[in-house]
Amino acid sequence: MTSAKTFPAPAAPKFASIGSPYFGIMLAIMAVVLILSNIGASKGVAIGPIITDGGFFLFPLAYILGDVISEVYGFKVARKAIITTFALSVFASICYWVIIALPGFDDEFGTSKQAALEGALGPVPQIVLASLLAFLAGQTINSWILVKMKTRTGEKSLWARIMSSSVAGEFVDTLIFCSIAASVIGITDLGTFVNYVLVGFLYKTLVEFLFVPVTALAIGWIKKREPSYGAVTGAA
Repeated sequence: MTSAKTFPAPAAPKFASIGSPYFGIMLAIMAVVLILSNIGASKGVAIGPIITDGGFFLFPLAYILGDVISEVYGFKVARKAIITTFALSVFASICYWVIIALPGFDDEFGTSKQAALEGALGPVPQIVLASLLAFLAGQTINSWILVKMKTRTGEKSLWARIMSSSVAGEFVDTLIFCSIAASVIGITDLGTFVNYVLVGFLYKTLVEFLFVPVTALAIGWIKKREPSYGAVTGAA
């Protein structure tokens, strides 16, 4: 009688603690990228038949940083980064509202400045709402899938988990953001909305795919220099 084959259980995934400066630097960049994206997203952009917004070239960087943080530090730390970035974006939006509400000079220069600020920063609270809800949902799904896959594969298949998590996270993010933000930037008909969603999703996903080698190199670089990498194991 032959015994059934047994396969060794996968090793517990490795992560790092956040005691070194690397996490703080990435968190700061992530927050700045999201805040600038929120401002840029208030402008609708038409490049030929392509409909997008002014933050299109910035936002994928937040997801790339999210991938690095999730892979190196785990889901719990990534969730802290997402919540912190969320809070800082809310604070920025409140600051815009206060700046616009403050009484300005009533001469021609002051009036034109006030109008410019209202035009540039006035729609931002609505954009921030769309961006933050989308960011929370998309980044959380992105991080969760990446770490779950790492739990099964360990240090192997890095590219596969980056790409798989990116597709799911970016789709949820883009759908939520576009559904809320479309009317703010002047998109009112279904055809243009579908264009906006598809272009946003395909663009962000393509950028992340193109940057997978860079993301993987960044992850490898930080893993080698992060003193505590491997000290934390399991479902971090």
